[in-house]
Amino acid sequence: MNFPQSVLLIDDDEFSQEILRKTFSGWGVADIRLAINGKKAVLLLDAMPVPPDVLICDIFMPDMDGIELIGELVKRQFKGGLVFVSGVNRDMLEVANDIATLKGLRVLATFVKPISADALREVLT
Repeated sequence: MNFPQSVLLIDDDEFSQEILRKTFSGWGVADIRLAINGKKAVLLLDAMPVPPDVLICDIFMPDMDGIELIGELVKRQFKGGLVFVSGVNRDMLEVANDIATLKGLRVLATFVKPISADALREVLT
């Protein structure tokens, strides 16, 4: 199985972030970055010499949510894979998927939390 080499996890829920971080770490992914909202993610992306292979993004976050982040990813011509997650709203996941796809981003999957490690592995390998 070929897992991504680098991942950016964007979620304001520290528990969700930690579970995903441990999952990716257990899969041998060495470069795992964390951001609590879209604004922090943009700062991280701009500071990274090479963008992450995969970006996992919550939809609802303070300061800059997942929908707003899509525009920033388009501006930066992000070529990695996107996974959108939400703890509350499947409809907003579909909206995020549609907007990102229409803007030329590569959406790998959308998940309602909690994310199954098996389901995530399936879309990443």
